[in-house]
Amino acid sequence: MDPLMQNEQRISPHSPELVVGIVGAGVMGRGIAQIAALAGARVCLLDGHLGAAEAARAILLSTLDHLVVRNRLSPADASLAGARIICCSGFDELASCHVVIEAIIEDLAAKKTLFGKLEEVVAVDTILATNTSSLAVTAIAAGLRHPERLAGFHFFNPVPLMKVVEVIPGLVTDTAITQFLLELGRHWGHAAVQAKDTPGFIVNHAGRGYGTEGMRLLAEGITTIATLDDILRDCAGFKLGPCELMDLTGLDVSHPVMESIYEQYYHEPRFRPQGLTRQMLSAGALGKKTGHGFYRYDAQGKKIASALLVDGAAERAAAQLPSSIWISSTRPELASRIALLLKDSGVEIESGERPGANALCIVTPLGDDATTCCVAEELDASRTVGVETLFELGRRRVVMTTPATSAACLATARTLFAHDGAAVSVIRDSTGLVAQRVVAHIINIACDMAQQEIADPCDIDRAVTLGLGYPHGPLAWGDLLGASTVLAILDNLLQHSGDPRYRASPWLRRRAALALSLHHKEV
Repeated sequence: MDPLMQNEQRISPHSPELVVGIVGAGVMGRGIAQIAALAGARVCLLDGHLGAAEAARAILLSTLDHLVVRNRLSPADASLAGARIICCSGFDELASCHVVIEAIIEDLAAKKTLFGKLEEVVAVDTILATNTSSLAVTAIAAGLRHPERLAGFHFFNPVPLMKVVEVIPGLVTDTAITQFLLELGRHWGHAAVQAKDTPGFIVNHAGRGYGTEGMRLLAEGITTIATLDDILRDCAGFKLGPCELMDLTGLDVSHPVMESIYEQYYHEPRFRPQGLTRQMLSAGALGKKTGHGFYRYDAQGKKIASALLVDGAAERAAAQLPSSIWISSTRPELASRIALLLKDSGVEIESGERPGANALCIVTPLGDDATTCCVAEELDASRTVGVETLFELGRRRVVMTTPATSAACLATARTLFAHDGAAVSVIRDSTGLVAQRVVAHIINIACDMAQQEIADPCDIDRAVTLGLGYPHGPLAWGDLLGASTVLAILDNLLQHSGDPRYRASPWLRRRAALALSLHHKEV
């Protein structure tokens, strides 16, 4: 029986009488307390460490005052919100709570023990919620007298700014509990999305592709740390490159998550971590918090240099423009983008079926590499380069060599693509270049999440854009690039690498075949 249904007058998520208990007064607990109090709930704050709840309340009051100074909150509203936050000294003081949210350490045994204690004091219709980011909600609820009243309620740090919350029902969670928490999250000003109880839920699951594929590119020696970050920021539109992001988060946080999801999915190749981050973790090179990670940082946390790999190609002197260029017409749409980009360079664009004897040959890989394109068209590899064409070309261009590309050819290519002042990044031959590989991988993972019904396709996109700050939701990004284009990239990656991490999701393959949106759901 639904415990909420035992009270015909059960409280509404919007009620000013709502009392919310929060166990754990750390950064996450404080953030949840702040948005709950500002939304009108009375908040009972409890922490197992002596004085921690009081210290958290003092920080919250200071935060509210700061919001007033910045004209983000009126003095009256700040005063009312502060008065709603009270500190508790023991579990008994949570007895009157309608909802209790756990925000303690990510340890299954600790969470199970906590909820067992809560069941001894709270009412039978009290909702129990866990802010876990990586543990199975079903496992946390197992062993409770009323496991049906516990669900995941996963916020992101910092809670007041990250406007998304994942609501995760366990295997036996009552639907009324799920609906209550979804509505409560919305009332507190967040986009509330429902996720299946699977490893990583939505955001941490969807986010695996960015870091793991970035690390794979480094492992293959395709590019350097700084160049990898530059390309994914300037061309694909990410706010931070994967190395910058992991330095910010800290490898003590991000690497265990990568390993955990890989293990929980029984070594699914799509989530395979790379050895570099494990080595860095072992060496204590965690990122900003230790002053060095992928980059080095000064005492103020400002990046001062690359810590591991340096892109020497970026420092090479510019050469003369090529006498002429020839662009492969194998993919006419991509070739036209290059032609448009270079039309004002002053360099002749040859129109013949075969390149002239001195022409710089340009190919447009789509999931394949420059070598494959070169061999297929019987081009002179010493004067052939591949160029990224699917992503933003205004700020930065990506030039990819073949193993045989001459230094003189590369120099002229760099000068050509920098003719209008844009930055140029040079990478070694790679199936799928950089941005194609990473973005296609992200889209494919999201497609498989939709296939597994982990969440509604629109909720996947909404959670990812709000929780990860990606320039597009992954499914919307797939529609923007074209499902058939993404599929071609993945199929070529799989064919050339033999790595099952690139196998296309059935969700993607079927919608590409039928020319349907990646948001399209079956009846």
